[in-house]
Amino acid sequence: MEAKKIIEALLFCSKDPIPLRRLRRLLPKETPISIRNALSELRHEYERETRSFQLIEVAGGYQLTTRPEYIKVITRFFRKRRPRLSLPALETVTIIAYKQPVTRAEIEKIRGVGVEGVLDTLLDRNLVKIAGRAKKPGAPLLYRTTREFLRYFGLRSLSDLPKFELLSKREVSLDLLDGPD
Repeated sequence: MEAKKIIEALLFCSKDPIPLRRLRRLLPKETPISIRNALSELRHEYERETRSFQLIEVAGGYQLTTRPEYIKVITRFFRKRRPRLSLPALETVTIIAYKQPVTRAEIEKIRGVGVEGVLDTLLDRNLVKIAGRAKKPGAPLLYRTTREFLRYFGLRSLSDLPKFELLSKREVSLDLLDGPD
């Protein structure tokens, strides 16, 4: 199937997940079902052949990634690790993820401390973005998470976040919130 090879080439070349709607635009003769079937065939081929990479659905799209068992050696090869988020940054991005869209004042009320510097860091890393202004006095900025947030934490969508009740009971390890190594 030529479409399957084209999809594989696109996935191989893209550093970002490719949404289904983008694949449909790039392959106008293909139906959504035939594209999903091609993706499924590729995923099964990689699993069956025990390849060093895998096809995953993440951040609203599809992406080729290294299998988890090879990440440590790849990290050593590149000798550059993605900087981890500090605890204040993790707390702030967690609040944004669960309460979005949310103002800085609302975040600060929950955390009990100022978050201007932390928000700047999260904006610089493209984990959060400005999502408009609140309809409140002063029209404060609203913040929400980005597709990069989903990618960083390996989530397909926000619905993949652990249930808030689990977080409040500390049944979810902070390692889940720290993203991949």
